[in-house]
Amino acid sequence: MSPSPRIDSVETIAAHLDVLVGIDPRLAAIRAVTGDVYPRIDAAGFVGISRIVCGQLLSVASAAAIWARYIKVEGALDPIGFLNLDEAAIRAVGFSGGKYRTVRAIAEAMASGTLDFDHLETLPADAAVGYLTAHKGIGPWTAQVYLMFCAGHPDIFPAGDLALRKAVQDGLGLDRLPEISELANLARNWAPHRSAAALLFWRYYAVRRNREGVLS
Repeated sequence: MSPSPRIDSVETIAAHLDVLVGIDPRLAAIRAVTGDVYPRIDAAGFVGISRIVCGQLLSVASAAAIWARYIKVEGALDPIGFLNLDEAAIRAVGFSGGKYRTVRAIAEAMASGTLDFDHLETLPADAAVGYLTAHKGIGPWTAQVYLMFCAGHPDIFPAGDLALRKAVQDGLGLDRLPEISELANLARNWAPHRSAAALLFWRYYAVRRNREGVLS
């Protein structure tokens, strides 16, 4: 079975990992530790990216509480509806001023047609990240997380994620924590299957931390 372009099932991830182990046999031992690797697919488009912005620099619990209040605001889940809301309504649920301005800029770009999430899903990895980060308030991390978890993009590796850096160090037996640029360069060897590699290492991080108390 050839890998699907979308990372949206255990079977698809397994197909990508089959190819990855052939590219880099070191990943076989990591895969033996993790067992099945599961996808995480969130809502796409305005809802998905708004949720990612909501969660930036917050604990999972705090982000979930704010998001639960946000989705109850009438119109907040639609770009046009959002533009009809005033800042106070969004700030009242827990959004910072910066996050409000970012989501508003996204809503404006969607309303004007300069940000098209359907078009985004047709782009290769680097072009997709560049397309998103060209819009005000969307940084590389937001773009990469959206592409992986909302678009199911098969070739994204968020090298700045600390858990990934720790997992790669441990899993590959590196003598130190890789710098972000070093990990990004290493991950290029796993293209065009980098999303499956990231999911594999995140799963490895969780398993190792829970079983052995390492990687803290």
